[in-house]
Amino acid sequence: MAYNLKEVAKKPERFTGGHRMCAGCGAPVVARQILRALKPEDHAVIGSATGCLEVSTFIYPYTAWKDSFIHNAFENSAVTVAGAEAAYVAMKRKGKISGDTKFIAFGGDGGTYDIGIQSLSGAMERGHDMVYVCYDNGAYMNTGIQRSSATPKYADTTTSPAGKEIPGKQQWRKDLTEIMVNHHIPYVAQTAAIGNMKDLYEKAEKAIYTKGPAFLNVLAPCPRGWQYNTPDLMELNRLAVETCFWPLYEVIDGKYIVNYKPKNKLPVKDFLKVQGRFKHLFRAGNEQMLEEIQAEVDKRWAELLRLAGEEA
Repeated sequence: MAYNLKEVAKKPERFTGGHRMCAGCGAPVVARQILRALKPEDHAVIGSATGCLEVSTFIYPYTAWKDSFIHNAFENSAVTVAGAEAAYVAMKRKGKISGDTKFIAFGGDGGTYDIGIQSLSGAMERGHDMVYVCYDNGAYMNTGIQRSSATPKYADTTTSPAGKEIPGKQQWRKDLTEIMVNHHIPYVAQTAAIGNMKDLYEKAEKAIYTKGPAFLNVLAPCPRGWQYNTPDLMELNRLAVETCFWPLYEVIDGKYIVNYKPKNKLPVKDFLKVQGRFKHLFRAGNEQMLEEIQAEVDKRWAELLRLAGEEA
């Protein structure tokens, strides 16, 4: 059935309000929309790595989750949910359980790109029927805005401060989406909460109802770490996509599909200038850093189009 925002909005909420996430945070938007992709009759087991989403949505005895929820350490959300899925399969085979249950693990970039990549890789390689969702906010936001391997080059963080000698983080961000593609799993996608949520919803639905392991990498801006005004969340997502800093694409059984090609690709500085963590790049004498970032974005975009068999 074609995506219909009005019909989707009528589905029961499985991630409720009343949590303690910051205003203008992308993570609860991501969680809410992904769980909306579940069929109302299906049960879900949710796991979340330590991070903003985990500590701010389930503060005993209060919870924002309507489905079964498992607290996890930073590094083991994937393997915990994989274990629950394996137990479910065994119990269902023995006739001890009925109905359909879906298994979804969440983790920020710290718990996914870095600390949890070993358990994530193992869960995907073993073929568990589950979805792993990385809400990528580009740093260890919950513990103090320290840099992660998802932090963009030249971003100002508490462990890569922008100063006179070193202008922020010195390394390019890791391309985790491509790392997961190379696990040769059935479904991998990169998405963001933009517009009417069509791209995010449809990819979540595909991931959840694809047999076998699936991975979603979802942009989730952080107002504290990125230093933007809280009402600008959706505009930041839009700019990330329109500049091709965060392309929307999916890989289905190894086939690349680019879901959106900007008609007029914006310069990446339009995305960077609305974030305080990049304000030093707009000082006189730092023009070459912006040019360097633009060249890297262009290179990665061209490579993605090549993989999809398209032209720039």
